[in-house]
Amino acid sequence: MVSTSEQTENLLMIRESARAFAETHIRPHVMEWDESQHFPKELFHKMGEHGFMGVLVPHEYEGAGLNYEAYITIIDEIAKVCGSIGLSVAAHNSLCTGHIMMFGNEEQKRKYLPLLATGKWLGAWGLTEPNTGSDAARMQCVAQRDGDYYVINGSKSWITHGLSGNVAVLIARTGELLDSRGMTAFIIERGTPGFSGGKKENKLGMRASETAEMIFDNCRIHKSQVLGEEGEGFIQSMKILDGGRISIASLSLGIAKGAYEASVKYAKERHQFGQPIAQFQAIGFKLADMAVKIEAAELLTRQAGSLKDAGLPCTKQAAMAKYYASEVAVQVSTDAVQVYGGYGYTKDFPVEKFYRDSKLCTIGEGTSEIQKLVISREVLKGR
Repeated sequence: MVSTSEQTENLLMIRESARAFAETHIRPHVMEWDESQHFPKELFHKMGEHGFMGVLVPHEYEGAGLNYEAYITIIDEIAKVCGSIGLSVAAHNSLCTGHIMMFGNEEQKRKYLPLLATGKWLGAWGLTEPNTGSDAARMQCVAQRDGDYYVINGSKSWITHGLSGNVAVLIARTGELLDSRGMTAFIIERGTPGFSGGKKENKLGMRASETAEMIFDNCRIHKSQVLGEEGEGFIQSMKILDGGRISIASLSLGIAKGAYEASVKYAKERHQFGQPIAQFQAIGFKLADMAVKIEAAELLTRQAGSLKDAGLPCTKQAAMAKYYASEVAVQVSTDAVQVYGGYGYTKDFPVEKFYRDSKLCTIGEGTSEIQKLVISREVLKGR
C-alpha cells in the first residue's frame, strides 16, 4: 500500500518532470511551430523516452504504468506551455493507445502497445467524417466482409495525426445505418494498400498539432485486425470518449493556467497611472474570477479522473469536466487578452496563442452542446 505522502511526492516528481521537459524541449519552439504549422514528430519520440506517450499503459507493455491523476498532471503541464503538443499527447494516449489497451486481444496489445507507449510509433483514431461529427451513427465509411478480410471504403476527417500516425484505430460501418451495433473498430497500419492521408487542415489554433483526413480506397484488412467483436465499434468508442473527455478537460486546464499565469505576471509588471495594473480593482477582480474558475475546473477534472482510476462509472463527471474546463479555457484566455490590452492582440506576447488554442477544446471529443446532452441524460436517468 502506497501512503498518501508517497503518492503526493510521486505526483510532484511527475509534475516537475513534465514541466522541465516542456520548458526545455517545447517552449523555445512554440511560436516557430505555430506560425509554420510544423508538426514536430521527432519530439514525440523523445517524449516516449520520458514515459509521456504511454502514461496509462502497464509496465508489461513498456508503458509508464501510471494512473489518471498522473495523466491529468502531465497534460496540464505540457498544455501550459503549448496546447498543440498537449493535444497530440492527449489524442495519442487516450484514443488510439487507449482503445487498443481497453479492447485489444493479447496478441494485439503485445504487438502495438510497446511501439505506441515508447513513442516509436504515433497513433491516430478515426471516428469523425466530413458529414458526421456529432452524428457519428450516420457514418458512411464502410467495411464489407470478404472471406477472412474486410474491404474498407470512405474517409475520416479532423483526425489528429491523420498523416503522420504510424497506426490508426478506425471505426467503420459493418451493418445498417443508425444501428449502434452496426460499426466495428479496426487496427490499420500506415503503408497498408488503400490507406492514405488526405488534406491537412489550416486551423485557427492548435496549429502545431497535425489534423488531417484519412482516406480508404478498397483497403483490405484481415479479420485479425478487428478490435473486440464485429459490431462493437460504436459502443467501444463511447467508452473511449469518457477517457478522451478527461484528456480534453486536462488540456483545457493547462491552457487556462498558462493564460492565467501569464496574466498575473504581466499585471504585476505593467504600470499605469503610477502603479502596477494588478492594483486596480478591475484587473484584480478579473484575476480573481480566473483563479476561481480554474480551481473549479481542476476539481471537476480530478474527480472524473479518480472515478476512472477506481473503475467506476464516470460518463457524467467526464462530460461535466470537459464541458466546464473547456469553456473556462476560452473565458480565461479571453480575459487574459483583455488584461494585456493591445499587447494581448500581438504575437509578441503569449496570450493570443492561448486564446486561439482554447476554442478547439469546446469542439473536439464532443462539442459543449453534446456534453450538455450527455449530462442531462445522465441527470435524468431513473427519475
